Parts: sequence; structure tokens; C-alpha cells
Amino acid sequence: MPQEATFITRLDHADGARLWVAVKDLIDMAGLPTTSGSKVIAARALPAGHDAACLAGTRVAEAAGEVAIVGKTNMHELAFGVTGINPWFGTPANPFDPRLVPGGSSSGSATAVATDQADVAYGSDTGGSIRIPAACCGIVGLKTTLGRVPLDGVLPLAPSLDTVGPMAATVAGVVAGMRLLEPGFQPASGIASTVGRVRLPAEDWVDTAIDSALRAAGLRTADLALDGWDAATEATAVILGSEAWSIHEALWREHAGELSPDVAARLQKSSTITAAQIGAARAQATAWDVELQQAFARADLLALPTIATTPPAVEDAARLTEIRYVSPFNLAGLPAIALPVATHTTKRRPVPASLQLVAPAGAEELLCATAAAIEEAAGFRP
Repeated sequence: MPQEATFITRLDHADGARLWVAVKDLIDMAGLPTTSGSKVIAARALPAGHDAACLAGTRVAEAAGEVAIVGKTNMHELAFGVTGINPWFGTPANPFDPRLVPGGSSSGSATAVATDQADVAYGSDTGGSIRIPAACCGIVGLKTTLGRVPLDGVLPLAPSLDTVGPMAATVAGVVAGMRLLEPGFQPASGIASTVGRVRLPAEDWVDTAIDSALRAAGLRTADLALDGWDAATEATAVILGSEAWSIHEALWREHAGELSPDVAARLQKSSTITAAQIGAARAQATAWDVELQQAFARADLLALPTIATTPPAVEDAARLTEIRYVSPFNLAGLPAIALPVATHTTKRRPVPASLQLVAPAGAEELLCATAAAIEEAAGFRP
């Protein structure tokens, strides 16, 4: 299986380190250029003068010989896409089937973990960019609460939505990644007592796998509707697009023909977003926050699919935008974890179902503890 497209920059490292860590190439590392998966940016990028703030704990562990940073990972250009396809640095291969998309934008971080080239990888999640590739590649990915992990030294896409978080093969690996991003992080001592099961259109085998996993872990569930889901999805797209345009307008105006066609088209579309649309999206975000607060008054966590079915083929990559269930939680700034669960169906699936758990702001500890219990009871085993 081709693996060279997983990394933009490979680094020599000590074999004796306990953890191998990979870093998405929109996070500054001192002495290395930050490309954001873009040939235009790469051509003029100078070595970063300082590490991004989120790498402070990793550098301490590296100095102690506990961690080795193995490289900077490939990504969807500018982090502005969900497929992980990159025409400039190559497209990381889906570890289950290279004919399927790896998911984006943190595609290289996901494949680095899935192909045992890293124990922990850092990704960014603005509209699902950690959870989508985690689902496509059968690993665990944690979107952190907005503002919990510092973003100084991380190239922005949409500052009111951007987050950084860890990806790993297991929940324990994600916890290890959180301890590097936030020294002292510790999962909760208990798990969720009630989980609100949110039902959105998905293939039966995905819903069955999720329900079976929750039941196997002994979690009490109750169906819970989120009536504002579609409106929140649309509002997220407006806010993300408008902020991405404000960040990258000059780049598009000077180099549109040198950007990935899908990224250039998305930026051009974003340029037409009006102030009235942004205002309506902000109002919808407020209403969405209220709806989620009401949901969390009834349940400790929410559970739903990360994606509705098997990842699409590379030639049908755009369909991934229609089957993902992630971005409204970016709008609310909430933490969410995606983890693979066993399907237990007679038909072998190329990629396991991905369960997404969502918590109130700041409750990553409960998310990780509950996800670990589900993983032990019904996690996917290759």
C-alpha cells in the first residue's frame, strides 16, 4: 500500500521513544516550513521561528526521551475540504481500501496512525476534519472544546470554529495525545449515565453497530431529536466559508489557478456570502446553543454516526459532504470523539462503523472515559 503521501516532511527520530507523534502541516514547528498542504504556500514558506503553543507539552516529553516527532502530515489544501485529496503532495491512501477516500482535512494524520507510522497524530477540526478521517480510516479522533487547546502558531481557516486535537488507534492513544496537548489531562473516574441517541439518516448496519456498542457498554440510552440540525449545518457552512474567505482572499486573488480546483471553487463561492447571511447564521448559532443545552439537560452525552455509510470512492469523493454528521458541533464549540465500533453483520464491511459521542463544553474527560468503556465492550478489532 502506498504510504509516501501520508507525510509532507519526514523526520529522523530516536527508535527508543515510547510514543511516535505526527503533526498536521498547518501547525508550526520551529525550523520547518508550514505548508498547509498548498504548493503556493510551500513555495514561499520560511522555516517557522517558533513552535505552535500546542506543542509545548510534546517538546517537554521529547526532551525527556518519551516522545519522538516523526514528521509533518499531509492534508486537504488549506484544511478547506473533507475528502483528504491533495493534488500537490499526493492523496494519503485509505488503509482499508486505497480506492476509498481517506477523509479530510487531517488525512495524513489519520493514515499515519492507521498504518502504524505514528502512535498519536495531531489534527485540526473546523467542520469535522479530525472526526471525518478518523471515521474513514477506522481510528479514534477527538475534536476538543473551542479554545481548550491554544491555536497560536496554527494556520487558521475559520478562527471562531478552529480546534486542534489528537488522533490515535485507540482511546488510550487519544488520552496520551491529550496529555501532551494538555499536561495533567485525566479521563473522568466514571462514565455517562444517560446517552441521548440522535437518529439521522444512516444505513442500517451503521445504526445497528452503534446501538449494539452502546448496549454492550451498559449505557442507558434514550432517543433524542435535534430539530435544528439542518439549519445548524447550513449556518456552520456560512460562518466557516465567510471566515475562510477573510483569511484566504488575497491568496485566492493572486493564485486561484494554482490552488486545488475544489478549494479554489469553495473560496470563490465563499466570496459571495453576504453580511445578512452571516447575521442570520450567528442568530441560528445562538438558537442551536439553546437547543443543545436543552438536550444536555436530558442526557450526559449525545451519540450518533460520524458518517452515514462506507466512505465513498475517490472518484465520488464529493459525496462525503452528504454523509457526514459533524459540523454543527463545531458551530457550538463542543467536544466530540469518533471511534470505530464492530458491525457484527454477515456482510463484511471494508470500513467499520464510526460512533460519534458529543459532550458539553469542557467535558473531554467524560467523553474519553465513556469512549474507553465502549471500546472495551464493542470496539472494532482489525
